[in-house]
Amino acid sequence: MNTLMRSAVAAATLALAAQAGAQVTFYENDDFSGRSFTTQRQVANFNNFGFNDRASSVDVTRNRWEVCDDVRFSGRCVVLRPGRYPSLSAMGLNDRVSSVRILAASAVVDDDRYAPVAAPDFGRRGNERLFEAPVTSVRAVLGTPERRCWVEREQVSQGRESNNVPGAIAGALLGGILGHQVGGGTGRDVATVGGVVAGAAVGSRAGRDGGGGTVTQNVQRCENVSSNDRPDYWDVSYTFRGQPHRVQMSRPPGSTVTVNRQGEPRG
Repeated sequence: MNTLMRSAVAAATLALAAQAGAQVTFYENDDFSGRSFTTQRQVANFNNFGFNDRASSVDVTRNRWEVCDDVRFSGRCVVLRPGRYPSLSAMGLNDRVSSVRILAASAVVDDDRYAPVAAPDFGRRGNERLFEAPVTSVRAVLGTPERRCWVEREQVSQGRESNNVPGAIAGALLGGILGHQVGGGTGRDVATVGGVVAGAAVGSRAGRDGGGGTVTQNVQRCENVSSNDRPDYWDVSYTFRGQPHRVQMSRPPGSTVTVNRQGEPRG
């Protein structure tokens, strides 16, 4: 086996090993609670596993995963990097995931296809020493409001109170023709104008006297609705050894944040 072939085999082996260690776990509820579904390979249809349109949070162990709101990796898709995502609402995928697959390490992904940065892993490393850092501010961040539209059937009155514009226009044209046929010269012009005004009044009145009634028509209405009743995450600022720090948390902290000696949060 020549050097080129050995390099290709080694690269393929490393790629397979990386994929073998890749794993993603979906949870039925926010904050990694409720029923869960874990996979180490692509799933073209969550219906086959009884988990279609159920995921509300996700934990990505390794590699980049593409999650889509339709089967066979179609519809709207978002790329997740390794990390913990306590809520899928912010990316518009809450209870909407239908398929998932691993992206190749060489795959080029546009920035706008990535999900928001995942929440960091706050787990304690070994026996590292921990400290309490005072919280300076906490800000709840809600997901982007969704614009929802619907169509309503609406009845529009055509009773006596409504002006009959088409009738007025037709009456004005008729009145103009009649007025033009009366007199000559300047008198004819005056008669024409008078005929237009009188004809408009007659036409409008005829429309009103023609009887009441209603017409049913479709009307589209829209409103902005919050994507979630609770915040997607909390933006927390704290200080440690005179230095400011900032972190996103899945739930509001107390008066302090537990950190290691580098000021990194720990749970």
